[in-house]
Amino acid sequence: MSIDLQTSFSGTRPVAPAHAFDAARLAAWMREHVHDFAGRVQVEQFKGGQSNPTFLIEAGGARYVLRRKPPGALLPSAHAVEREYRVIRALAQTPVPVARAYALCEDAAVIGTPFYLMEYVEGRIFWDAALPGMAPEARSAIYDEMNRVIAALHSVDPVAIGLGDYGREGNYIERQVARWTRQYRASETERIEAADHLIDWLPKHMPAGDERRIVHGDYRLDNVIFHPHEPRILAVLDWELSTLGHPLVDFAYHCMIWHMQAGARRGLVGLDLAALGIPDEKTYLQRYLKKVAHASNAEVSETDWGYYLVFNMFRLVGILQGVMARALQGNASSALALETGKRTRPLAEQAWALARAVDALR
Repeated sequence: MSIDLQTSFSGTRPVAPAHAFDAARLAAWMREHVHDFAGRVQVEQFKGGQSNPTFLIEAGGARYVLRRKPPGALLPSAHAVEREYRVIRALAQTPVPVARAYALCEDAAVIGTPFYLMEYVEGRIFWDAALPGMAPEARSAIYDEMNRVIAALHSVDPVAIGLGDYGREGNYIERQVARWTRQYRASETERIEAADHLIDWLPKHMPAGDERRIVHGDYRLDNVIFHPHEPRILAVLDWELSTLGHPLVDFAYHCMIWHMQAGARRGLVGLDLAALGIPDEKTYLQRYLKKVAHASNAEVSETDWGYYLVFNMFRLVGILQGVMARALQGNASSALALETGKRTRPLAEQAWALARAVDALR
């Protein structure tokens, strides 16, 4: 779900045939809708990303990022570039760092699917949660900044920035469980027994409480751009899954790196966190709770926190199953989609094991 916006063309490749579009038609649209646009358009596709194809657009010495819906049959409510555009436009007036949004095109006739254009932000993206090659104090600063920014997001009053209707009222967790169950079933390519168990378990163990804040839905290390030299986030990327919902559910998704193996999975399991300068999960959660306006000094029970983690693992199972389905259909946005999709079963089994551990705490 992430994109590689490292320096210049290091993270791009030629546009995949399945995602090709008429650059001249795009240029004509940009001349009409983007202030000070000029020049001949050149297009490259970013290598990363499993959902919305993302492109580097260069013209007249300026650089832009284009996010579009993928072609082909799509799941209901998925690939909502219109919502991405709306939320980053609204958050531009808050302390949450986002790229500048230039224009939205909902006319599929221009390049084949709806899209929007935003600012290209020059900076660093880190892909490995262990932050190899950094000093412990530098790692600590990176994690403190990630914590600060998600707390800032969850402290924003959605009504005050025109997003009071950005999500439905009430029963967020119940609706999310139902949504991702539908998404999983719609993309199902094989039967996974652990996923079936989760679909049965999740509705029966929902925690009480229904906070309502702006949630990102995919906040993680490789979805933020850091300043080239400072431990400061310049832009949070990939708002496709954002809505109004329970902030602790959103934060638990962010904390899944503490439950993923180091190395290929880019998690933290198996590492000496104290030696690396990286906080443990409990410390990181407590720091967040002290920052956010809605839950200052609050406590979260082990069973509630465990549920939020199980749900997020299941949600990721649904996302990965969608990646696998698109890979098999031939319209996935990443060449690595098939390998990514193969993570569905082991993650479902891990989530079910955690659910049983949560039950043992009751």
